[in-house]
Amino acid sequence: MRTSPSSSAQQARQGISQRLREIRLDAGLTARAVAKAAGWHESKASKIEHGRTVPSEADIRAWCAACDAEDAVTELIGASRAADLMYVEWKRLQKTGLRQLQVSKIKMYEPVRHFRVYCSNVVPGLFQTPAYAEALLTSIADFREAPNDVAQAVAARVERARFLHEGNHRFAVLVEEWVLRCRIGDAEVMAGQLGHLLAVMSLPSVSLGIIPQGAGRRMWPVETFNIFDDTLVQVELLTAEINVSQPSEIAQYVRGFNRLSELAVYGAPARQLVSAAISDLS
Repeated sequence: MRTSPSSSAQQARQGISQRLREIRLDAGLTARAVAKAAGWHESKASKIEHGRTVPSEADIRAWCAACDAEDAVTELIGASRAADLMYVEWKRLQKTGLRQLQVSKIKMYEPVRHFRVYCSNVVPGLFQTPAYAEALLTSIADFREAPNDVAQAVAARVERARFLHEGNHRFAVLVEEWVLRCRIGDAEVMAGQLGHLLAVMSLPSVSLGIIPQGAGRRMWPVETFNIFDDTLVQVELLTAEINVSQPSEIAQYVRGFNRLSELAVYGAPARQLVSAAISDLS
């Protein structure tokens, strides 16, 4: 198993390795002795302690058994599973299709009050029309070779939009102007999507900023990310979703969002950019 490129995941993994080392030292055993008791190659325990090998749940159980520390198993396996969720390949998330991931997002969004969203590539999911979502998710399912349950996934994605109208939710959303001009689906699909953006902009729960292509930049375009209150950031890469929970990293994303928001236009100027993109479709 590979460690995550996210420093949050790396730090979590290092914490697990350090805890296993402490358990071994408390038991008065050498790393070689732990490996022998677990039936491993003699170097495996050392590799686990130094973070070169990520321990499986079976490895954690064997380690704790060798050190007579079975009471630590539940805690360590829980920490290991949490670290796994920090960096999750889309292949794993979408192995049974796209619908289940969309449904899980609905449950995740319910308790969140303040959403900050930056999209550099597509219209944010909460603002997507069914036709736009269908075109986008069809492309994703094809690229990732996922089971094609696009119709069900679209329905679940569109259901998320209810949070724009109910509950005490606030949405601060930034998109690059290029998103308005990147044609997902045909011209009719894009026209409907851009018209929907104009309607969404008028909602009291929504602040939609658009960063003009000609803007002088103090902050470069970065990967799409979502900030949920101040407790979690989800980052979307081509191959994986990164879940960031380390406070120092969250603070960096908040700072980045604030920098990007300074580049954006809102209200009438933003509407003009959307309307211009609609006109250019014809």
